[in-house]
Amino acid sequence: MSERTVYEYVVVRVVPRVEREEFVNVGVALYCKKQRYAAVKVFVNEEKCKALDPEVDLELIKKHLDSFQRICAGDRSAGRLATLEQAERFRWLTAKRSTLIQCSLSHPGLCLSAEETLDELFEKLVL
Repeated sequence: MSERTVYEYVVVRVVPRVEREEFVNVGVALYCKKQRYAAVKVFVNEEKCKALDPEVDLELIKKHLDSFQRICAGDRSAGRLATLEQAERFRWLTAKRSTLIQCSLSHPGLCLSAEETLDELFEKLVL
């Protein structure tokens, strides 16, 4: 029988106009220390983003989210941040900030499979 392990996740959001504090959920980042798993899954609903700001730069958003995923995965071509330990990368990415890409507060849970849990959360919170 498999053992449930602790994980934490955040919802990744696009905030086209920071001053209005409106956002669109575009992804989920999940970290599970015991399973040595950290990943970000994203999908940008362009219509929702444009509804909040018709002039939103979707290409810029996609570039930022791609960097977010690469850093989380430890892809060394993503720069120095990607060379940090897995937990440090996750903490840096999910730190509170006031920019175009923001994260919710961190939420804990228990899972059997971090990868399957990421898929489930992504389905519920983004799609």
